[in-house]
Amino acid sequence: MTTPLSGPAETPPEPPRGHVRVVYLGPVAPHWEIESEFGERPVIEAFRERALARLVLLPPHDPQFRRNRERVVRDAERENLLLEWDLGIPEEPALSKS
Repeated sequence: MTTPLSGPAETPPEPPRGHVRVVYLGPVAPHWEIESEFGERPVIEAFRERALARLVLLPPHDPQFRRNRERVVRDAERENLLLEWDLGIPEEPALSKS
C-alpha cells in the first residue's frame, strides 16, 4: 500500500541556545560590546568573535553596517541564538497604512 508523499514532519522548534545583545558604545572605538544573558559559553564566545570581526570599525551610520548587520543576524539564526540590538536610538517605526 502506498501513501501520498507528505512534507517533512513538523517538529517543535528547539529552544534557543543562548541570548546575545549587541550594544553600540558610541563614536569612539571600540564601537561595540556583545553581552550575553544565558547560553553555553563556547557558543557565545565563538559568536562574539565572529560578530565583532564584522562590526569592529563600523558605526551604525556607515553604509557597510547594514550589510554586516544582516550577516550577524543570519549567523545568530544559524546558531539558534536570540539576538537583540541596542543602538542607543529608537528603532525605526513600521510604516502604517492609512
